[in-house]
Amino acid sequence: MEKVIVFLGLIITSYCQVNAQLPQVSAGTLQRVEQFSSRYVAPRNIDIWLPPGYNDQQKYPVLYMHDGQMLFDSVTTWNKQDWMVDEIITSLMTEGVIPGVIVVGVWNGGALRHCEYFPQQPFQSLTPQEQEAIYQATRNGTQSLFAEPIKSDAYLKFLVKELKPYIDKKYSTYRDRQHTFIAGSSMGGLISWYALCEYPRVFGAAACLSTHWIGIFSADNNPIPGAFQAYLRQHLPNPKRGYRLYFDFGTETLDAFYEPFQQQVDIIMQEKGWSSSTWTTRKFTGADHSERAWQRRLDIPLRFIFTSSGL
Repeated sequence: MEKVIVFLGLIITSYCQVNAQLPQVSAGTLQRVEQFSSRYVAPRNIDIWLPPGYNDQQKYPVLYMHDGQMLFDSVTTWNKQDWMVDEIITSLMTEGVIPGVIVVGVWNGGALRHCEYFPQQPFQSLTPQEQEAIYQATRNGTQSLFAEPIKSDAYLKFLVKELKPYIDKKYSTYRDRQHTFIAGSSMGGLISWYALCEYPRVFGAAACLSTHWIGIFSADNNPIPGAFQAYLRQHLPNPKRGYRLYFDFGTETLDAFYEPFQQQVDIIMQEKGWSSSTWTTRKFTGADHSERAWQRRLDIPLRFIFTSSGL
């Protein structure tokens, strides 16, 4: 019965994506690829935002963002909140702080979100007993987090081997890592730093907001943060090669869990030679775990990853 419920949930998710209303943007142009097909993951919508004044005679950096259905228009989101990506980037462009940038909003896989965003290699470093306990984790004691086995390696292959080549072919982009960034919040924060570590030749910077270091919804006897930290010690790219990493966290709701784990990650960053020009961690007292909170501070990671790169 549980498998049937998950299957029906995926059908509903797919139907909602196919029939989803196109977000309205206040600046720039939004284009959609419906149900982008993949050999690696389930098909999903891709929303591509082109900045004001976009033209094919100029090349643009590209920012890939997870949870793409939450980025542009609160009218179309489930909780009536959005990141206001178009407004914020346009404002920063007007100020001359950042250049024009193409934003690729990659929709999450609905019931598969946790499976696709949970860093796979740290998970596989855990004991079989620890892995099984994680797969049994729920939200609010009832809602299963993992509809399928963790498949974030496949999700990253989809981004790197299928989606990025499509974007680079269709739009006028810089293709090098110095102009290719990735960003997300919560589970999207996890998959963003994991992408930078797994594909340092593809991504030059990652912005990780409210990074969900506990992986599930309990910090008690939780081996996940330690597995993430061990992986980072082994796989962080060399900061001397120009990479940038941004982390932040609030202090309310789910974000209240994150500070001690972020502090441990910060120690690793320092040990690995990351400095203020290549990495920053910010604390936002009073900020909760929501699109509204991330929207209020989105300009800060954007300023960091673009200005630190020299663009």
